[in-house]
Amino acid sequence: MARHNRDARGEDQRGRRYEISYQPDWLRHIKVTRDLDSGRQSTKTLFRNLARAEQAPGSRVRTRLCSPEQKLDFAIELDDPQGVITRVIVEMEVPGASTVDSRLVFSIEDRNARRARRPQR
Repeated sequence: MARHNRDARGEDQRGRRYEISYQPDWLRHIKVTRDLDSGRQSTKTLFRNLARAEQAPGSRVRTRLCSPEQKLDFAIELDDPQGVITRVIVEMEVPGASTVDSRLVFSIEDRNARRARRPQR
């Protein structure tokens, strides 16, 4: 049986705060990518799970991100009974944001993603 979600906080490139609810035995990190005024992109680690996994994650993966100052609040819930999902990408438009600040991309990565990407022998 999977453990209950944990709560954490993070801050993006613009100093905007996020509240994060995550499964401690599944999540490795969350990164946020946004467009800059120069036209380039910036990626920052929003949260890194430093705790050791205590058990195998359950078959249901749940993660929630909330940023009240940006009026963002979303959750993902995936059924993954085989444990094959290694990364989830969420791309969104921030409600009421300027054109440059409007697009955010969140990369939510599993602890085992590195191992899954290694070439098979």
